[in-house]
Amino acid sequence: VNFVLLSWLGGPPDVGKMLGGEEDKDPEAEKEKEEERQEALRQEEDERKAKHAKMEAEREAIRQGIRDKYGIKKREVAEAEAQAAMEQASEGSLTRPKKAVPSGCGDDDEEENIMATVMKYLPGPLQDMLKK
Repeated sequence: VNFVLLSWLGGPPDVGKMLGGEEDKDPEAEKEKEEERQEALRQEEDERKAKHAKMEAEREAIRQGIRDKYGIKKREVAEAEAQAAMEQASEGSLTRPKKAVPSGCGDDDEEENIMATVMKYLPGPLQDMLKK
């Protein structure tokens, strides 16, 4: 409000700008400025992606050297070979192949041990019923 009063009283024409008021905005200049900013952001993003791609390529070269040194197969290659072996084993089957049961799962001895432990804590008549 003060800058309006000063400019009305005959102050310099850019009193409003000096006091933090609205400046005359050129829409063409604003548009050009925004385009330059967007282009700078795109360029920075491209540089960042190139830098990360270069770093990943270097890491992959190091990984491959380690794989070659110790005779390790790439994870994708090993998984593809395992999948091919599973498919070859189940070629004539109409159902999918059964997965291997890990050791310790479904052992009869273990089930008997668990049942014996449970039976110890049951009352007499219940134990008789479950034994039959």
